[in-house]
Amino acid sequence: MKVIAINGSPRKEGNTFNSLSTVGKELLQSGIDFEIIHVGGQAVRGCMACGTCAKNRDERCTISSDPVNEWIQKIKPADGLILASPVYYAGIAGTMKCFLDRAFYVAGANGGIFRQKVAAAVVAVRRTGGSSTFDSLNHYLTYSEMILATSTYWNVTHGRAPGEVEQDGEGVQTMEVLGRNMAWLLKMREATKATLPAPEPVEKVWTHFIR
Repeated sequence: MKVIAINGSPRKEGNTFNSLSTVGKELLQSGIDFEIIHVGGQAVRGCMACGTCAKNRDERCTISSDPVNEWIQKIKPADGLILASPVYYAGIAGTMKCFLDRAFYVAGANGGIFRQKVAAAVVAVRRTGGSSTFDSLNHYLTYSEMILATSTYWNVTHGRAPGEVEQDGEGVQTMEVLGRNMAWLLKMREATKATLPAPEPVEKVWTHFIR
């Protein structure tokens, strides 16, 4: 089994990375492969709302000038996914938001290719805005019928300079418990695949409120 973690911070080894590494350590100790993809340091364009991915259904975004399509295909075979972002103006960092809008739209338009993966959101923040950013990340996961792993608190760590989150005792514990709970869910999901199939996907009903 494998978990892919998306690091949405421009700083490759900042507090977002440190938080993910804490979760990853627990996963590795449980025998689950773990890989971090650094999205935040790339130049990623936002979604153009062209609808081409839904029309072509080839699991690709029409924008090919960045690695988003490559990242989608790395996530597809993984058993678990972690979305992690620093806090910018009480929200998701811009590059990460661009990636999420495109990747999750492609996934949804192509039969729900992220559906039923075990998932979690992780946030690193200096002072405030952690809860709103955590909530925003979870919007992508819950919309996509993913299985949420939880911890003893919201998955938010605090620190300013790289490495300061290691001084956040409660935050570190939250990441550790998240890793253990995620490993447990992954193993439970794997153990019951043959005897308890996942619910079949449904054709989405689109309702508009303009008459």
